[in-house]
Amino acid sequence: MTKDPARIKDAGSGGRSQSKADRRGPNCGAPPVSVQSNAMLLAGDVGGTKSLIGLFEADPRRPIAVEVATFPTQQYTSFGAIIAEYLATRSSRPVIEAASFGVAGPVIDQRATLTNVPWEISAEEIAGHFGFGRVHLLNDLESMAWSVTVLEAGELATIQPGTRRAGHAALIAAGTGLGEAFLHRVGGRLVPAPSEGGHADFAPHTEPQVGLLRMLTRDFGRAEWEHVLSGPGLVNIHRFTHGDRSCAGIAAHQGEPDLAAVISRSALEQRCDACVEALQIFVEAYGAEAGNLALRSMARGGVFIGGGIAPKILPAMLDGTFVDAFTAKGPMRELLQTVPVEVILNPQAGLIGAAVHANQMA
Repeated sequence: MTKDPARIKDAGSGGRSQSKADRRGPNCGAPPVSVQSNAMLLAGDVGGTKSLIGLFEADPRRPIAVEVATFPTQQYTSFGAIIAEYLATRSSRPVIEAASFGVAGPVIDQRATLTNVPWEISAEEIAGHFGFGRVHLLNDLESMAWSVTVLEAGELATIQPGTRRAGHAALIAAGTGLGEAFLHRVGGRLVPAPSEGGHADFAPHTEPQVGLLRMLTRDFGRAEWEHVLSGPGLVNIHRFTHGDRSCAGIAAHQGEPDLAAVISRSALEQRCDACVEALQIFVEAYGAEAGNLALRSMARGGVFIGGGIAPKILPAMLDGTFVDAFTAKGPMRELLQTVPVEVILNPQAGLIGAAVHANQMA
């Protein structure tokens, strides 16, 4: 039975039912379909766990979503296979005027090797195979950064109101990994620029964090921010705060795939003191690195907090711990107290940003 992408929450069943030929990648065949005459935008947000792909109508302010589907990334052998399945679910094939895809990994010469998935993606190959007008690859944080100027008030939660000025901005996002991006103000508008700042060296600033650094260095050879500020990072901190002790807060949930979410709930519900401490260290480190990013970019226009973790731990992000660490920069404290800090609540911000970028190419 043909699936309607607008109603797909998890396209896993589609991925599992594909034949081997259908799952080979950019060269896989898609069923023949008629061509839809009106030109559309195609956007994608390719992550290590799930990938979003959607059709959008062009709009001067914010592209309008027509159909969005979610696919389990690692059940496919390539991003081309996901595109092929997505297009095959439509009764008529749209004309794609421009396509932009945010990918979780560095993009060099419009080719990307994903950090946590054994894929290589080429903009040129996708354009050639599917006949799209223009195709562009973006780092996933760069893609999310394109969304910040079109997000509405209800899609953001304010951590620090500050005073927004016509300056640069920045984005930091902890989820499966840690991403950072700059938004440079050029010609009166914010233009995103990618980075791999999540892999920079972790810099502790409290005694517990110094102990955490020792543990991470012992376990990994070096400690980077992603070892702390990510889902696996919170699990690392949990190991540190518990030592050899068992954890009553997660004892009944050991089989759950998202252990970081279990730890967060245990901390927020105060089921375990060591879980509470772990989440506090996480939020302190998050605030400290967000403040570092604000200084490096002179983000007078604001710092945005993306990723899947911050909205789930919003009470901990709002209790003052994050802001105290964000502003604890000696002579720069007063400057950082003026920087607006907001959490992005819309889980499709990366997809929206890709659509915004595609809209500019059309």
